[in-house]
Amino acid sequence: MSIKSKAFVAGAFEHPRREIPDRSVSQIHAEVAVGALRDAGLGLSDVDAFFCDGKTGFGAVSLADYLGLKLSYIDSTQTGGSSYIVHLGHAAAAIASGKCHVALITLAGRPRTQQQREQLLTDAPEYSFETVYGLTTANDYALAARRHMYEYGTTSAQMAEVKVAASHHAQYNEHALLRDKVSVEEVLESPMIADPLHRLDCCVVTDGGGALVVVSPEVARNLPRDCVKIMGWGDATKHTMNGRPDLTFSGAAWAGPVAFCEAGVKPSDVDYASIYDSFTFTVLQAVEDLGFCKKGDGGRFVSDGGLVSPHGRLPFNTDGGGLCNNHPGNHGGMTKVIEAVRQLRDEAHPAVQVPDCELALAYGSGGRISTRMVAAAVVLGRQDA
Repeated sequence: MSIKSKAFVAGAFEHPRREIPDRSVSQIHAEVAVGALRDAGLGLSDVDAFFCDGKTGFGAVSLADYLGLKLSYIDSTQTGGSSYIVHLGHAAAAIASGKCHVALITLAGRPRTQQQREQLLTDAPEYSFETVYGLTTANDYALAARRHMYEYGTTSAQMAEVKVAASHHAQYNEHALLRDKVSVEEVLESPMIADPLHRLDCCVVTDGGGALVVVSPEVARNLPRDCVKIMGWGDATKHTMNGRPDLTFSGAAWAGPVAFCEAGVKPSDVDYASIYDSFTFTVLQAVEDLGFCKKGDGGRFVSDGGLVSPHGRLPFNTDGGGLCNNHPGNHGGMTKVIEAVRQLRDEAHPAVQVPDCELALAYGSGGRISTRMVAAAVVLGRQDA
């Protein structure tokens, strides 16, 4: 069953704060839920499906109780940074099958004020082979980046171009954690975290959250504002492949084509892309795997303003992304969808709004790209397109 044009994003809201010491995670969930529903012209009593990452209390069940939701559908899928794009696809499928009509998706986290360290999953099957020897998210991504450099001649300066583009956009976002523009040289001069990744190659850590409201076509037609059409969605898992992993590509190489095929469009049709940016290399690899350029050409594609809005080859992350704006709880896929919705509604900052933006892609990456990860991509379009 295709979900094409069978569900619409009617509401989107991003929490304006990046440090929230005076709220619980549950309170942040509630604030973003109300914000997204207000944006859609709906209320909590209209919601009949709820999606979140399941990390609070008894997961989605606790939050449904806290929000007072009466539900016919609930989902607490957890795939890291891709979770909320997975949720978007699941919500669209549930609506298309008639299981629900108004789905609320919420994200909230406080890793900045709670000073959370990287979670050690001691009961995971890979723990005794990897984590105990010091494998962390940063050096895992560094392995993939270094291999890509070896295979294709990619340079640290090319990866730094991703940060430069993100910082150019972030200067216009009053809520972004980092609003200062940076140069390639400044990225390369920042401290090394895990060779070849410098500190400015890494995403920020913030408190915050966001929410989406996904509705059926029947509900969308009666709402007071423009909605965004869900046109195609795909996800894919990539892991260690029995000890023979190719570190130069990610699960996006499988998820992207599925989303584009369902939407009936090509990567070259996309006007704007929200791409998960846990590290600068994550973006460079993703633009290749999603089909925006050939494998190995990512470094050249992102160089010379290739990602800068509005006139780059592929305007991306016009809110500043995870590299500069907001990355709450290591689930940056939510904010990727929110900014894509803004672009399609012509609600991005005028300095970075893509003219006549008709088609957008949002992509999330969860896990670690050198070991195991889930990639998810969604193609979005204007309601009347």
